[in-house]
Amino acid sequence: MDKINILWADDEIDLLKPHLLFLKEKGYEVKTANNGQDAIDMFGAGNFDIVFLDENMPGLSGLETLSRIKALDAGIPIIMITKSEEEHIMEDAIGSKIADYLIKPVNPNQILLALKKSLDNKRLIKEKTSSAYQQEFRNIGMSMSDKLSPEEWKEMYRKLVYWELELSKSQTEGMDEILAMQKTEANNLFSRFVANNYISWLNGSAKDAPTMSHTLFKNKIVPVIDQSDSTFFILIDNLRFDQWKVIQPILSEYFKVETEDMYFSILPTATQYARNAIFAGLLPSEIERRFPKLWLNDDDEGGKNMHEAEFLADQLKRLNRDCKHSYHKVTNHATGKKLAESIPNLMSNKFNVIVYNFVDMLSHARTEMEVIRELADDEAAYRSITQSWFEHSPLLDIFKQLAERKVNVVISTDHGTIRVKEASKIIGDRNTNTNLRYKQGKNLQYEKKDVFEVKNPLDAYLPRTNVSQTFVFAKEDMFFAYPNNFHYYVNYYRNTFQHGGISLEEMIIPFVVLSSK
Repeated sequence: MDKINILWADDEIDLLKPHLLFLKEKGYEVKTANNGQDAIDMFGAGNFDIVFLDENMPGLSGLETLSRIKALDAGIPIIMITKSEEEHIMEDAIGSKIADYLIKPVNPNQILLALKKSLDNKRLIKEKTSSAYQQEFRNIGMSMSDKLSPEEWKEMYRKLVYWELELSKSQTEGMDEILAMQKTEANNLFSRFVANNYISWLNGSAKDAPTMSHTLFKNKIVPVIDQSDSTFFILIDNLRFDQWKVIQPILSEYFKVETEDMYFSILPTATQYARNAIFAGLLPSEIERRFPKLWLNDDDEGGKNMHEAEFLADQLKRLNRDCKHSYHKVTNHATGKKLAESIPNLMSNKFNVIVYNFVDMLSHARTEMEVIRELADDEAAYRSITQSWFEHSPLLDIFKQLAERKVNVVISTDHGTIRVKEASKIIGDRNTNTNLRYKQGKNLQYEKKDVFEVKNPLDAYLPRTNVSQTFVFAKEDMFFAYPNNFHYYVNYYRNTFQHGGISLEEMIIPFVVLSSK
């Protein structure tokens, strides 16, 4: 490895010879200056990796020298050394973007630590993260099976997301591939787990059935409404748990996280089914039976989520929570800005619902628009573009306004999305729906190993439009493709983000309760 070149400027440099010898023994190359102007001249003529700068020098002060060196190279790490502990000097130095500061007298180990923090920080974090995941890899693998309970699967997914984010931050080469393999194995086992237990969760025969879309409101949202004068439920369509984790730090400036949990989406993990189930507090076949004029099936014309406000009002009445409430749906920037301006008018309501559609539109745009595909090339980029949108969205303005008022805020979603990779052939008639992760129709032909099949839709509380109708849900990262033009469609849709089927990313989704700080 090439030697690290240090420039050390101090008007008492002769007194620092022990420190200089110490650094030389450790393999560092040190050049010295005893005033600010000489330091600037040497820096301009040399090639240095880091600068140590005494704050109190005759002639040019340390802070003046700092600003001039930064003008030559804004990215150079500078460590300020000072005799003074005065707060304003430290603030000025930190404001000038120093890498670190030390207070005299300094000992050699302090200097070595400052060097490592400034120069080796990324490498050390990367090595530590990689080592920690290697230890956790075995623990996760040993505890992974399709016999985990729903709560254990939630914890398993939480761990996988944690390590995905940590490895992504440290950009640890090789480890991210190992994690991807572990996620693939987890999704394989999770798909088997859901296929074995899903029907029993819905019909009440399972003792450990998780909270799901149709029970979310009763189990988790009503208790929040009951304990607050005003509650806002903000449903961000298609928000995965990892996407929540990247916007959480932004919201943590304004809110305390009272609850961070997850719940299970129903199947299909698609807006038409899952979101209607949330607001109705009913499963799809029950919604169809209770609201025969409002429910639309896949092959019916018209919007499939046009009556959430009516479903919500009906559920509040059934739960004896018939309070003053509002429902708003945001599908574009202008609508979001208009809603942000009207927040003060909603404060007299006991309960307010905001459905925000951006993330779902992002996933569809990524499929259809080449520029978005390039911007959101992988999972990390998909999270990054979500974070960037949120930081500049009217939705953040809404959150800031709510943080100034004494309200509880619930954040959740209707389903997640998965990056699909493997195609599974399917054959259906012209009435078969177009979703890539689930199909429903009559006389479907498919690869049984790739799907969870429901021969009788009523078993899964799904509307049945004819006696030979079947639902099939793609497992893991599969997506359906027809034999006609198979290779074209496979190449077009591979690595796009889709929803409707069974995966950790689609089914185990965030439920968060915030309170104003």
